Amino acid sequence: MNQTVRFVKMHGAGNDYIFVDSSLYPIENPEAAAIAWSRYHFGIGSDGLVLIAKSETPDADFTMRIFNADGSEGLMCGNACRCIGKYVYERGLTDRRHISLKTASGIKMLDLTVDESGTVTSVTVDMLAPALEDESLFLTDGEALPDGVFVSMGNPHYVIFVDDIDKVDVQCEGPKLERHPRFPERCNIEFAQVTEDGIRMRVWERGSGITMACGTGACATAVAAAITGRCSRHSSIIMDGGTLDIDWREADGHVYLSGPAAIAFEGSIQLPVQ
Repeated sequence: MNQTVRFVKMHGAGNDYIFVDSSLYPIENPEAAAIAWSRYHFGIGSDGLVLIAKSETPDADFTMRIFNADGSEGLMCGNACRCIGKYVYERGLTDRRHISLKTASGIKMLDLTVDESGTVTSVTVDMLAPALEDESLFLTDGEALPDGVFVSMGNPHYVIFVDDIDKVDVQCEGPKLERHPRFPERCNIEFAQVTEDGIRMRVWERGSGITMACGTGACATAVAAAITGRCSRHSSIIMDGGTLDIDWREADGHVYLSGPAAIAFEGSIQLPVQ
């Protein structure tokens, strides 16, 4: 008999994931579930699968695991973190508005803005400090790359600034750069253009392809723009699915990601046949 799993589909600026409380619905093969459920037309349709659980250790309130649409496990996702903050608060799993979340790239702190009705209207995530060098993720020597800036936000990003973002063929360029030999663990690729309104960014996410938004990618783009003198340490990143606010604070060197999270719908689905 197939197991039925309850899920909630949520998104942050259009970056959409399937969220499952794994303490209620343990999934033995999340890689297969992510592939099957993420398929549009044949499944739920999403950028991937996120498993939420109460932390079993005192260093965090909750844990997350994230699986991309191709079944590969990611390190973390800023948009998914914001969705988790909304999920656990509005579902009564916590009454705290300052939440610690354990990810594969460390513990992230979530600050929730809640209105009088108890609705979480915005979540700010402390994404910690960016890393501009990491030999395990980016080889400084080797085959030529387009001019860009490497930034690790717990996962690898390569930000390429362009004059006209609408002329970039992300579908063509993204997969080639994702698997470039200079990126041992593959890489997320951002194309960005500085405008009067902020920084317009389009993204190719490793393991998922083109997505409407990317939280860690927005952070990486903001950092890259700041260190190359294109903008200040506080910027708005405008993506296909919406705008996120990024603040790279001098006080602690951490990058803070702020924006809304939304529930699209919820339902139940059977685990894929093994």
